[in-house]
Amino acid sequence: MEHKAGFVNIIGNPNVGKSTLMNAFIGEKLSIITSKAQTTRHRILGIVNGDDFQVVLSDTPGIIKPAYELQESMMGFVKSAFEDADVLIYMVEIGERALKDEAFFSKISNSKIPVLLLLNKIDASNQEVLEEQVQYWAAKVPTAEIYPISALENFNVPEVFERIVELLPVSPAYYPKDQLTDKPERFFVNECVREKILIHYKKEIPYSVEVVTEEFFEDDDIIRMRSIIMVERETQKGIIIGHKGSALKRVGVEARKDLEKFFGKQVHIELYVKVNKNWRSNSQQLRRFGYNNK
Repeated sequence: MEHKAGFVNIIGNPNVGKSTLMNAFIGEKLSIITSKAQTTRHRILGIVNGDDFQVVLSDTPGIIKPAYELQESMMGFVKSAFEDADVLIYMVEIGERALKDEAFFSKISNSKIPVLLLLNKIDASNQEVLEEQVQYWAAKVPTAEIYPISALENFNVPEVFERIVELLPVSPAYYPKDQLTDKPERFFVNECVREKILIHYKKEIPYSVEVVTEEFFEDDDIIRMRSIIMVERETQKGIIIGHKGSALKRVGVEARKDLEKFFGKQVHIELYVKVNKNWRSNSQQLRRFGYNNK
C-alpha cells in the first residue's frame, strides 16, 4: 500500500475560522479560538494520521499589515507557509472580497501547488448569496477548487479532508504516527491562558499580553504548573489582576478546566502578572517568546 504524507497550510484574513477548521480536522483543540482578530500568533502544526497517510496541518496567523515588530514576526510565519506546502488552503468567508495583502493574494492566484478555496460560514448565508460568492471566487482564483463549508457546524469538512488526502504526494511520514503536534506541552498552557484573557478583557489588553509557563511538573495523577502573564504597563497589570484578584482568579479557574480536559488529568495552575515594558517591539524579548522566525 502506498503511503502519502504532506504539509497542508491554512491561510486567510483574521477571524475567518482557520483555527476552528484545524481543530475540526484534528478532533482536538490545538488552536485557540475567540471572536477577536489576531488570536493566532504562531504557526501551529496539527498532525492527522491514518494507516496510509499523514496530514501535517499548519494554522497560521491571520494576514494583516504589520504595525509593530510582533506583527512583523507573525507575518513571517505566514510567509513560511508558502515555502513548504504540498496543498494550500485559502479560507474566506461569505461577503469577503480580498486579502489585506495584495502580494499574498498574487501568490495564491499563481500558486503551482493545489489550492483549495474554502468559503466558510455558509450557515450564516442563503443559497442566492452563496452562488454569487462561488462565481466571484471562481473568477478571482480560477485555479482553485472551491468548497462551501461551515467549520463550526462541520458541514463539508470531512469531504474537504478526503480531497486533501487525495492530493498528498507519495511519501513516508514526517513525524511519529502517535504525535499530534510539533509544540511542547507548555505552549498549550500558555495559549490556554491567553485565550481566557482574549475572551474576558477588552481593548488593547489582550494584545499586550504574552504568557510564559516557567514550571511544569507532571506526576501520575496531577500536573502542577506556574505561568507568568506579561503585560507592557503597570495599569494593565492592575486590570489583569482585578479587584482583590477576582479577574485573575477567573482566568485561572477557566484555564484549569480546559487544561484538565486537554491533558486528561488533574491540573494545579498558579498565575502571576509581571510588567515587561514594550515587549512587542523588543527583538530580544520576541525571540524569548518564540517569535524568531524572520
